[in-house]
Amino acid sequence: MRILHAVRSDGFAGVERHVARLARGQAAAGETVVVVGGEPAAMARELDGVAHLPAASMPDVAAALRRHGRRADVVHVHMTAAEVAAGLALWSPHPAVVATRHFARPRGSGPTGPLVAATARRPLRAQIAISHYVARHVDGPTTVVHPGVDVAEQDAEAREPVVLVLQRLEPEKATDVALRAFAASGVAAEGWRLRVAGAGSREPALRRLAERLGLDVEFLGHHRDAPALLRTAGILLAPCPVEGLGLSVLEAMAHGLPVVAADAGGHTELLAGLDPRALFPAGDSDAAAHHLRALADDEVGRWAYGAAAAHRQRTRFTLADQVAATGAVYQGVLA
Repeated sequence: MRILHAVRSDGFAGVERHVARLARGQAAAGETVVVVGGEPAAMARELDGVAHLPAASMPDVAAALRRHGRRADVVHVHMTAAEVAAGLALWSPHPAVVATRHFARPRGSGPTGPLVAATARRPLRAQIAISHYVARHVDGPTTVVHPGVDVAEQDAEAREPVVLVLQRLEPEKATDVALRAFAASGVAAEGWRLRVAGAGSREPALRRLAERLGLDVEFLGHHRDAPALLRTAGILLAPCPVEGLGLSVLEAMAHGLPVVAADAGGHTELLAGLDPRALFPAGDSDAAAHHLRALADDEVGRWAYGAAAAHRQRTRFTLADQVAATGAVYQGVLA
C-alpha cells in the first residue's frame, strides 16, 4: 500500500513524533510511505530512511498533496491545517483521505470556523482518534486507535532520584502544578531533584515560581534525547489535564518508569488500575505531592508499579498493534 502522511508543521512536538513513529512502523511492515511536514532534521532522524518532504505552511502541504497525493492509495492527514490542505488539493475519490484527531475538541473556531470545518471534512473517508477521550469530544464518526511505542530497554541501576516533567511549557500543560507538588512533597530534603524538559512561553513564569517556592529546578529546555531522560529518572510527573493520550506517559510506561499523572484526558486510559498512586485529581498539587512522597518512600513499590506499567504497554500499546489497527481503517475505506 502507498501511504502519504501530512502535517502542516516546521516543528517537532507530540503530533510530529506520532506521525514519524507510525510512518516508520508502516514502512517496516512493508508499506511504501512518504511523510509531508515536520522539522526536517528531527523528522529525518526519527523516520530513519522513510521519505520526507518539508511543508511549513498550509499552501506547502496542499502543493505536496497535488504533486504526490494522487500516487498514494491513502493520504493520512494530521491536525486541521493538513485536513484543510487536503480539502483544497484533492477533489477526486482517489486517494482515500483519513484523518487522525489528536486533540479533544471539534474542528474550527472563530468567525471562519464553519468554513474551515466544512473544508476539512469534505475529502475525509474516515477518521481516527488517539483515545476514547478524544473520540468523545470531536465531531463525526471516529475509530479509536491508541498510539503504540517501541519496547524499551530497562536498567534499574541507571535510575536516579529524579522527578521528571517532560512536556511543552504552555498554559494548558499545567506545569505549575508539578512545581507546587514537588515543593509540597518534601522529597527534595531526601535528595530527590526536579528536572523539567521542554520549552515554551511559560518558562520565565515557571522559573519565577520555582524561585518563590525555594526550588532548585533543572530547566533543560527542549531535549532531543527523551529516552535517556526516561531511562534515568525515578518518577515521571505528568500534570496536564487535557492530554489526548499522553505520549510521554506511554513512553515512560515502556521504560518501566512509575508515573504520577492528572486523572484526566487520555492519562486515565493509560494508567487506571495500575497503582493507587498513579493518578491524582487534575489541578490538585497537594494530592500529587502525596503520591510523589508515597512513591519516593517505597522503592520496592516503585519498581513493582514500573513493571506493571511496562507489561501493560507491551500487551496493549505496541507500535505493531497501532500499525495493524490503522491498516484495518485503511482497508475499510479502500474496500
